[in-house]
Amino acid sequence: MMKLSKKLMIPVLGASLLMPTIANAEEAKPTAVTKASDLRANLDYLLSEHFTLAVAAMTTAYDGSKDADAAFKALDQNAVDMEPAIASIYGDKGAAEFERIFREHNNYTDDFVKATKENDKEAMAEVDKEVDQFVNEFAKFLSTATEGKLPEDAAKEALRVHEDQVKETFEDYVEGDYEAAAKTYREGYQQMFAISKALSNAIVTQMPDKFDNTKVDTPAADLRSSLNSLAAEHFALATMGMEKGFNGSKDYDYVSWLENANTADFKAAIGSVYGDEGASQFEKIWQGDHINAQAELVSAQVKGDEAGEKAAKDKLHKFAQEFGTFLGTATDGNLPTADAQAAIKAHEDTVIKTFEQYASGDYAGSYDTYREGYKLMFGVGQALGEAIVKQNPDKFAETAMPTDMPKTGMGGASESTMNPLTAIYIALGSLAVLTAGVILRKKPVSK
Repeated sequence: MMKLSKKLMIPVLGASLLMPTIANAEEAKPTAVTKASDLRANLDYLLSEHFTLAVAAMTTAYDGSKDADAAFKALDQNAVDMEPAIASIYGDKGAAEFERIFREHNNYTDDFVKATKENDKEAMAEVDKEVDQFVNEFAKFLSTATEGKLPEDAAKEALRVHEDQVKETFEDYVEGDYEAAAKTYREGYQQMFAISKALSNAIVTQMPDKFDNTKVDTPAADLRSSLNSLAAEHFALATMGMEKGFNGSKDYDYVSWLENANTADFKAAIGSVYGDEGASQFEKIWQGDHINAQAELVSAQVKGDEAGEKAAKDKLHKFAQEFGTFLGTATDGNLPTADAQAAIKAHEDTVIKTFEQYASGDYAGSYDTYREGYKLMFGVGQALGEAIVKQNPDKFAETAMPTDMPKTGMGGASESTMNPLTAIYIALGSLAVLTAGVILRKKPVSK
């Protein structure tokens, strides 16, 4: 199979959960929370979640896993949940058409899995035709809805890349090439943020008054998006890794690699704002009583070690206190320590609950909690992003950063396979940090 060209894109993502929307036009201070950035955030949340659930639905169905039906139902519900967001912009009729097109394309994932398991080449070819039809139909819908602000050809290109990445991740998984599947998974996850940024920008350009003439691509909005991307990706990978560790899955080590990649990027983000010392403190807290404790919880669950489970949970709750204190101190109280601790504890609670429901066989409940926990991370990233912007307003003024963004396949400035830091250089080291830096290893699950 010919491999598609890999495009590593800076994650851009966010949503509003923990921080109130504050917009003071008179002061004109930079803020990560505006109507435009909220739109971008909500689309990022739903579209990126779609990618994580699509891959889960396909791989669990191929493996014949007991949670396969629950995964597909969660994927379908994600499509349903997009309708209110679209209805608020284009009305009920537009939302219904959006849902019809988007929801129907989820069925192709199930069809392709069945064709793959049966090695039915004709059925695979038929699914490919259906996917092409979806790409063309959905691109036309988006271009028409935005009155051409999102060009149809650009939409086609981005949607095609997305579909190829989902397919390639699945095919690499089926072939047992777990390293390639892991890499494409991360690229596919990031591609969803490029799509939602382009779509939200087109909508805001089309209806500036509806969004108080705010923008989706300010330095502050990009910061919020990047932190949300990292936070949500961490949650998705943490829950995936714990489940695969519990099952003794062959690709467990590669999910661990993905978590390490996410950790390295988080460390780079912290370091770019708070220096090497801050990055080192982050790494010590994040890895010790957090990532390792999750693996320890899985190991204890497998062994039936109740004391071990309690010890692991205590470590995770300790992490919430320590990391919340770190964030409160680092942001000079712009993110209050108590609020940060509460948010991180809520995150850890959903990680634990998602895993325990899965381990007990409550797959529907596990996916419901997964969706709750995934959404929560957008609030964590938003709150931290807004705190950093308040702490460093001069660095996030619109005139303080470069205005040209790398091409994302949706109409950007320049072609790049490894995006440089532009408007968010203060917040996130590029993915080159991942390949050049130290990759952390998570403790393996022992049985």
